Amino acid sequence: MTMPKGGGKWVWKISGVINFFEKELNTFSSLVDTPTSSHHKLLCYLSYHQTPAFDYFSSMMRSKYVILFIVILLCTALQCCLTMRTSDSDAISKFKESGVSLTAHDLSITGRHLHYLSVGVDTLPTILFIHGSPGSWDAFEAYLLDSALRRRFRMISIDRPGFGYSDYGTGLHLSLQCDLIASFIDSISTGHPLYLVGHSLGGSIVPVLAAMRPGAVSAIVVLAGAVDPAMEPREKWRKAFIHAPLRYLLPGAFKPSNDELWYFKEDVFSIKQKLPEIKCPVYIVHAVNDELVDVGNVAFMKKNMTAALVRDTIFPAGNHFIPWNHKAYIIKALLELK
Repeated sequence: MTMPKGGGKWVWKISGVINFFEKELNTFSSLVDTPTSSHHKLLCYLSYHQTPAFDYFSSMMRSKYVILFIVILLCTALQCCLTMRTSDSDAISKFKESGVSLTAHDLSITGRHLHYLSVGVDTLPTILFIHGSPGSWDAFEAYLLDSALRRRFRMISIDRPGFGYSDYGTGLHLSLQCDLIASFIDSISTGHPLYLVGHSLGGSIVPVLAAMRPGAVSAIVVLAGAVDPAMEPREKWRKAFIHAPLRYLLPGAFKPSNDELWYFKEDVFSIKQKLPEIKCPVYIVHAVNDELVDVGNVAFMKKNMTAALVRDTIFPAGNHFIPWNHKAYIIKALLELK
């Protein structure tokens, strides 16, 4: 439900994998000048590279084995490049190049591990960013680097449970995630205002947190959040990928993402009862042509957040990836938070 790596870095890595296979297939095809079977071309290709697998593949007489080999190879490659996380050392070095001090933290909560990064001092109001699915803290990297925001706020961005370096690999139900993050809020609260910003599934979480911690949360910003059970696509196919062997076909962070998105089909029903309990200001941002989370969720929130002051902005253009496509607008809105 969200774009990986700030919308750029991981897209570049995926493109690199695709370019690799394209280059190899071009080599593969150029080895023979006349039309021939894909099996024959593969044998020529392996011979050209002088691979030890040549003799093995020469015994393959049906193309289905070739297809299976390519699928396995591609899935293996994608496992490595789609973890959607950055090492702390690389992130800290990148921020240092921009003159920004970034600090990595690890916290244990009820036996689970929560990883997060922060900029700024705790004497300032705090913005807590919560990413979508799949993703990690660096979905909001550009916001932590923004100089205007850094002058006004301490900013924290977390790896949600199952992603980044927070017990990576297995997604959790919404209720358990909210319990963990609510406890995390308790640990970072300083008495200064605390604002929650969530995108996509993170946008489904922040209203629940506002209801759970009414005394701690000063306002929430919901970016393309899903809360209406009636508008949640059923996607029954996700259930098949929860368990082996199909689970192993999902690359990297798409495993925990599939877990939580399947659980969300039922978890979303628990959100409605929390919405009337929200008393802090709510700012909703969505796009009309969001193909992943229906814009009708905005009206649902406004109807059910009966005790809150709700403002909304609906962009006539754009898509689900609001934090990247409308970054300047969102930064401006954050600077106006009271």
